Amino acid sequence: MLRSSTSIGANVQEATAAQSKRDFINKMSIASKEARETKYWLRLLSESELTEINVSNEIREITHIINIITKIIITARKNV
Repeated sequence: MLRSSTSIGANVQEATAAQSKRDFINKMSIASKEARETKYWLRLLSESELTEINVSNEIREITHIINIITKIIITARKNV
């Protein structure tokens, strides 16, 4: 989970220095995939009952991040 969650920000940062619109979309798409993987790990942690850690706030936050990145990608694709 640490790898996928930290990769989100790294890919967004790479996207800000993209060499083209397609490169930007590609990097943001990778960030989206990493965010979805992070959400998977959070859901797995929540549903496994191996721990009593409540991650519902984190799941809401990562869902919000996924929605933001998705809207950025959609907007960028419209402007290609």
